[in-house]
Amino acid sequence: MSSRRSLVLSIAGLMTALTAALTIVVQIPVPETRGYINLGDAMVMLSGALFGPAVGLVAGGLGSALADIISGYAHWAPFTFLIKGIEGLIVGVFSRRKRAYLVLIGTVIGGAEMVLGYLAVETALYGLGAALVEVPGNVFQAMFGIIVANISWKILSGRLKTF
Repeated sequence: MSSRRSLVLSIAGLMTALTAALTIVVQIPVPETRGYINLGDAMVMLSGALFGPAVGLVAGGLGSALADIISGYAHWAPFTFLIKGIEGLIVGVFSRRKRAYLVLIGTVIGGAEMVLGYLAVETALYGLGAALVEVPGNVFQAMFGIIVANISWKILSGRLKTF
């Protein structure tokens, strides 16, 4: 295995663990959808912004789904894997050129995808009324992630070896 591949796998593993940890640290249950609001989107977005779409996809999907399983929300893990994985992928694609305005655009689009993804799944599972209850929390979650990821990216992007 090449040293580059080893580095990418190591970073993906680290960002997956950090995503799971930040997702677990603060959880606000939403009884109407049997889900919860968390702060993990900051790490999902930062993973993609710093290390590209592949790491964003893995850290976002796997880290967030593992947090669901560990926290007792295993019924959400398949949906989370897809929604958060796509979120990290989107941020990573926009962030490839390492421009602050593209990182911002990517995090906004990634956050919107997360909010809309959960809205769609929750509507299908629980109805529109229950799904709408979680929208403000998901918007807060996305906004927190956007702010933290962009500030952290600005601080770390010049100090870390990125891809």
